[in-house]
Amino acid sequence: MKIARTTAHTLRVPYHFPLIKETQHALVTFVEVETDDGLKGHAFSVYPLRFSISDFINREAGPTIAGMDPLCPEAVRTTLFVRLSNKHYMGTWSCAASMIDIALWDIRGKALRQPIWKLMGGAREKCPIYITWGLPRYSKEELVETAKQLMADGHTQLKMAIAASANPTAHMYGEPTDDDILEDIARIRYVRDKLGDKATLMVDANKNAKLPQAIRVAKMVEDCNLAWFEDPVLKADPRLMAKLRRETTIPIAAGSSGTYDLSYFKEYFLHEAIDIAQPNVRDIGGFTGGLHAAAVAQAFNIQLEMGGNFPHLNMHLHAGVPNGGRVEFHLGGWRIGEALFDGMPSPVKGWVTLPTAPGLGFTPKSGILDLAVK
Repeated sequence: MKIARTTAHTLRVPYHFPLIKETQHALVTFVEVETDDGLKGHAFSVYPLRFSISDFINREAGPTIAGMDPLCPEAVRTTLFVRLSNKHYMGTWSCAASMIDIALWDIRGKALRQPIWKLMGGAREKCPIYITWGLPRYSKEELVETAKQLMADGHTQLKMAIAASANPTAHMYGEPTDDDILEDIARIRYVRDKLGDKATLMVDANKNAKLPQAIRVAKMVEDCNLAWFEDPVLKADPRLMAKLRRETTIPIAAGSSGTYDLSYFKEYFLHEAIDIAQPNVRDIGGFTGGLHAAAVAQAFNIQLEMGGNFPHLNMHLHAGVPNGGRVEFHLGGWRIGEALFDGMPSPVKGWVTLPTAPGLGFTPKSGILDLAVK
C-alpha cells in the first residue's frame, strides 16, 4: 500500500453558537490522503494560515510523500522535514505535517480495522469532558444563561475565554487593555457567584495577556476555585509562566494550539512552568507527535487535559494514553466537526464515549467539498 495523492481544501463552514442568531462561518482546512488501493484518511482544523496550509499541501507536501508507505508516519514526517523544512518546526509546515499525520493514522486504523484510540494504547473507552462556552461576545448575563443550559444537560465543567474583550467578535484572540482585564475579572467573579460550587470553572487567556495582566487576574480570582488558568501569558512563554506559577495557587496549563513540536513543548517542564500539559494533535505533530508529548508529560508526572479545540481528533489521544484527561468540547470546534462529518460522538452528561468504527470513527458528509472557497 502506498500514498497515491494528498489534497487539501479550504472550506467555508456555517455553524451556530447558543443564543446568537447570526450564522457563524469558519474557514476550515480539510485534508484527504488516499492510498493506491482506495483507502482514504482525513483531517480537519481551523488555522490562521488556512489558505497557505492548503496550498503548501497541494503543491509541495503531497507530491513529496507520494509513493510512501502510509503506515509509516515517522518516515513521512522525517521526509517532510528534510525536504521541505530542515529548520525550526513552525507555521505552515508544522500545521500541514500535523494534518497529514492525522490522516495517515485514519488510514492506519482503517487498514487494521481498529479505532485510533486503541492503536494508541487503549487506556480507556470513554473520557470526561468540559465545554468551552465562555465566549467574550456573550454578556455576563448570557454567560450565565448558556452555562445553566449546559449544566441542565449534565455538563458541569466549563471554561471561559478571557483576555480578548477588546475584540469580542474574534471569540478568542485580541490585545487586552488593563480595563479589559478588569472586565474579565468581573465576569469570572459574576459567573462563579451565579453558578455556585456546582460548576467546575477554568479560564483561558489564549496567550493574549501580558505577565502583569495575568498576575492581576490570578490574584483577583484566586478565591474563585478555578481548575486551571490556561495559556495565561503572551506566546505561552515558559519563562514568564514559571514566574506566574510562583505567584498563584491556581494550576497553570499550557501546550495547546501553537505548540508545534517537542523542542518547544519540553520547555514547559524544564522551566517548571505548568501543572497541566495540553498537547493538541493538530499542532504538535498529529497523533505521532501527541504520543511523544504524552510520554514526555508522563515522565514528569504531569497530567494531560485537552486544550486548543477540536475534540473529535484529540479524544483519541486522551483515550489512548494512561495520563489522558478531560476532552475539550469548544462550542465552535464541536459544531464545525458535526457540520462536516457523519458519526461524530457527542458528549453525554460530562462524558464522551469513543467510537468503535476504524480510524477516526467518523466519515465526511456527502457534498462538503461544495463548501470549498474558490
